[in-house]
Amino acid sequence: MTKRTINIILISIGTIGFISIFWWLNADPTKDFTVNLEGADNRGKGVPPQDVTIGEHFEQLASDYEVLEETWTNFRGADYDNISKSPVKLVESFGAEGPKILWSKTLGEGHSGAAIYKGLAYVLDYDEEERADILRCFSVVTGEEQWRRGYDVAIKRNHGMSRTIPAVTEDYIVTIGPKCHVMCLDRETGDFRWGLDVVKEYQNEIPFWYTGQCPIIDNGVAIIATGGSKMMVAIDCETGEKLWETPNPEGWKMSHSSVVPFTFGGRKMYVYSAIGGLLGVAADGPDAGQILWETSKWNHSVVAPSPVCMPDGKIFMTAGYGAGSMMVQLTESNGAFSAEPLYEYAPKDGLACEQQTPILWNGYLFGIVPKDGGANRNQLICVSPNDTRNVVWTSGKETRFGLGPYFIADNKMFILSDDGTLTIARPSTEKYIQLEQVKVIEDGHDAWAPFALADGYLLLRDAKTMICIDLNVNG
Repeated sequence: MTKRTINIILISIGTIGFISIFWWLNADPTKDFTVNLEGADNRGKGVPPQDVTIGEHFEQLASDYEVLEETWTNFRGADYDNISKSPVKLVESFGAEGPKILWSKTLGEGHSGAAIYKGLAYVLDYDEEERADILRCFSVVTGEEQWRRGYDVAIKRNHGMSRTIPAVTEDYIVTIGPKCHVMCLDRETGDFRWGLDVVKEYQNEIPFWYTGQCPIIDNGVAIIATGGSKMMVAIDCETGEKLWETPNPEGWKMSHSSVVPFTFGGRKMYVYSAIGGLLGVAADGPDAGQILWETSKWNHSVVAPSPVCMPDGKIFMTAGYGAGSMMVQLTESNGAFSAEPLYEYAPKDGLACEQQTPILWNGYLFGIVPKDGGANRNQLICVSPNDTRNVVWTSGKETRFGLGPYFIADNKMFILSDDGTLTIARPSTEKYIQLEQVKVIEDGHDAWAPFALADGYLLLRDAKTMICIDLNVNG
């Protein structure tokens, strides 16, 4: 073989290698992604709705538990911001003895987190043997199961089943299951009040990987973004009466994102990121249930994080699978609202998140960049909300995380990695400050469910196991 031939071969190999690397770096991870696989994952589209009797099964297991003081009433806490306001002092390191794990429970495969009310924890689970959605009530301190209420529904495993968090008040619990069955119960006893089959009632399409939207209860009213024939519905928890239904003329669909209450321009509203666009619905007044504003400029096929609504009317939206992020400016003039994008960017160009909702703390946003986020991929980063492309700090290439939850309590940030490793950091607008890192779930896998914290007890889980850690300084 001549020298010239060898050089030609080497140049050809180098060219092919360069093209391959260029393609890999610029490939769209969602170009072949299909969310409407009709009937393929048992979601309901193309599959006749099952005949489900919501709330039909009940089992009382115990009645004694330690009544506590604090609550974590819904997804991201009572203020929907993932910041605990509790005065309870929490540990910042575990010492040689490690974390104090009070109990561990095996659950059906899924990513549903807990809600807590004064010593009782509520978790929506899927029992594969019984083929049933089950709301399970546990003692926070001992883990003893108090009661369970559920209904038969056939679900095929699709990266887990249950993935929503109940909403609880003194009187009510509202859940929404993987196939959009809404159930309202008496909080303490588990007595059934009413149910709603969203697919049958509103002909919606169950989201890919099943329902991820977490319900909310606002002044005794359950708020559900249904998609389908209506966009959103308000239901009286006491009676089951529908108080209003929001029109859906564009046929926007239910996403994995959750509804966020927001007050701006003298109006209370519910902000929701649907598959089709972002909108705000009047929460009260004579026009309750009507759309106050909407924009289709934020429109992606898979949206899990909820909108982050800021006091000045900015609304930050982000999603995975290459969607990146958008900042929207909401304005009000003489009672009329409009929403216009300020900027939009790819995940590698600033703060973006695939699954968890970023935290707004002390005027800055914190979140974990997705795997397609370039040099900052899988890192916790801090950005200025004035421009979320402006990265203040990152956790560094040696400290990367996954799709797991993070929240702030007692001036500490808790972060859970996919494998069940818990990290404690000091929230800061200047730099990443790590305090502790320890494995809390042995053989952990897909630890994605949001945290719940009350009275110093932290509930967290991976795909199949939920644990309770006592974080009390004097625990």
